[in-house]
Amino acid sequence: MSTRRASLNRDILRLAVPAFGALVAEPLFLLVDSALIGHLGVAPLAGLGIAGAVLQTIVGLMVFLAYSTTPAVARRFGAGDPTRAVSVGIDGMWLALALGALLALAGSLATPLLVGAFGADAEVAGHAETYLGISVWGLPAMLIVFAATGLLRGMQDTVTPLWIAGIGFGANALLNVVFIYGLGWGIAGSAFGTVVAQWGMVAAYVAVVGRLARTHAASVRPQREGVRGSARSGGWMFLRTVSLRAALLATVAVASGQGAAELAGWQVVFTIFSASAFALDALAIAAQALVGKGLGAGDEQEVQRVLRRTTAWGVWFGVVVGALVAALSGVIGLVFTGDPQIAALVQPALLVLAVAQPLSAVVFVLDGVLIGAGDARYLALAGALNLVVFIPALVVVAALGVTGAAGIAWLAAAFSGAYMLARLATLGWRVRGRTWMTVGS
Repeated sequence: MSTRRASLNRDILRLAVPAFGALVAEPLFLLVDSALIGHLGVAPLAGLGIAGAVLQTIVGLMVFLAYSTTPAVARRFGAGDPTRAVSVGIDGMWLALALGALLALAGSLATPLLVGAFGADAEVAGHAETYLGISVWGLPAMLIVFAATGLLRGMQDTVTPLWIAGIGFGANALLNVVFIYGLGWGIAGSAFGTVVAQWGMVAAYVAVVGRLARTHAASVRPQREGVRGSARSGGWMFLRTVSLRAALLATVAVASGQGAAELAGWQVVFTIFSASAFALDALAIAAQALVGKGLGAGDEQEVQRVLRRTTAWGVWFGVVVGALVAALSGVIGLVFTGDPQIAALVQPALLVLAVAQPLSAVVFVLDGVLIGAGDARYLALAGALNLVVFIPALVVVAALGVTGAAGIAWLAAAFSGAYMLARLATLGWRVRGRTWMTVGS
């Protein structure tokens, strides 16, 4: 038993450690943008908060391209059919390209309407429209990266996405500095630099996946039935993600109603939440890949062991991340804006966020387990139920009319408390049974 546990621990580490690096690199794109734009002033940072919320919503709604591709590829890989596994992943990439192109066009036309929905003042809205209008052209690239990452994760490879994400982050940081300050493009330079970096990552993934296809004799051409299958399997995941994004958008709307400074502060807090969430999600990625592979191989006992070990690791990982956020809570605002008032504004909310990290970690792990099992229908229905709990909590925060540091802290408490507790309850209830485990490719 101890040998089997040690082997499972190694498998989790082998997948989770590189995934951790890659996942942290993803929000670092927004971290770099926030830090560089924050030094341009409060209004540009608040504009980024609005544009970032829209972009994260659009991209987040399409995250099923990774979350449905990973278990589909992993099941076929676990069943001993790597050729079909790679083909399924490539079909997901073609679907990503088509959806991304449509979203880029629609987003470009709808930019003023999307920004106007937040009710920000004219200066903040102007910055938001500038950033969003450029950034939407990176959407196809972002979605292709999602699908390609899901393919490699399903093949039990999280190292290659780490390298690509790391190089992409470095390129993004360099390009942003050059375009924002070197060329004097301001917030537009930040958006343009990020788009260029994203398409560079696509080029790297195309090269990697092409080599993988040749190795396993898989076709790189889109297969009509395969693309349709990817779309069908991702439908429930799309609905599940709609509920998550609705919660995030509603939170930003409440922050916007508190004032420009509070919205800028919430942008800092939420950026830290996103960074820590991606870090904690590393275990969820390992769970997705291992659960999908185990179910494909018909090994339910192994799947149960993965569930227990990743959940236990999640608790301790959450404690570590929470301690780090708490220790840095007093200086995070200064790093982003250089403004002591903003730093004081966000510190209480950051402390609330830190306390909730162990809870969040378990939620992310359980979510990953059910995604790996392909239990997307339940996740979609549970997501709607979670909103029923969270929205009234947000209404209470808005009705209190509290602003300043207290207002952001109450907002963080509603999000990290009511919403995450609701997710823990619905996910925990599901994994207690065996209904979610369906074996076979």
